[in-house]
Amino acid sequence: MRALRDDNPDAEVHTRLLAWNDSRAALLEHRVDAVVTRLPFPTDQLRVTVLYDEPRVLVVPLDHRLAGKESVTLDDIADEPIPHVRQSDPISNAYWRLDPRPDGQPAPDGPMVEALEDKHELIAAGQAVAIGPLLDYATGLHPSLTTVPLEGVEPSQVVLASRAGDRSRLVTAFRKHAETLLTGTHQTGPTHPK
Repeated sequence: MRALRDDNPDAEVHTRLLAWNDSRAALLEHRVDAVVTRLPFPTDQLRVTVLYDEPRVLVVPLDHRLAGKESVTLDDIADEPIPHVRQSDPISNAYWRLDPRPDGQPAPDGPMVEALEDKHELIAAGQAVAIGPLLDYATGLHPSLTTVPLEGVEPSQVVLASRAGDRSRLVTAFRKHAETLLTGTHQTGPTHPK
């Protein structure tokens, strides 16, 4: 955002933090012009550019049997309940639950939660584990939780999305800056320019 403002000092450039599941609607409703977020979400009517891959991790309580491991696999969590997030679309819910598993088996059912923050509380209470992105700037990590690298699963993808056909010079400039600067090696949190 700083580079965009520096190159366009007369432009009005703002950032906005969106809910984790609001990116597509915010774009299509013209509340924002570009979004840096994670796939998956429906991308029709959008132009999506993959910026970098981000490993997925297992989120567990500090006293969980897998806490402190160098890494874990799906076999290590075969029987661990994984919550459903009620407001999540089915594609996103399946993606973050790894449901079905590569062998075709369903992910073990965990409780239904209303929000990501609720999921963290549930995990902290020892009632479930979760699969998440390496860095979750939107919700942070509960102080009694930790993450363990999850091996053998595809990484999540951090993307820049804008409305398909948007020819705005600022969106084009932001895309160029994002492709150059947001590489996953110096992550600075999500940005949603308007």
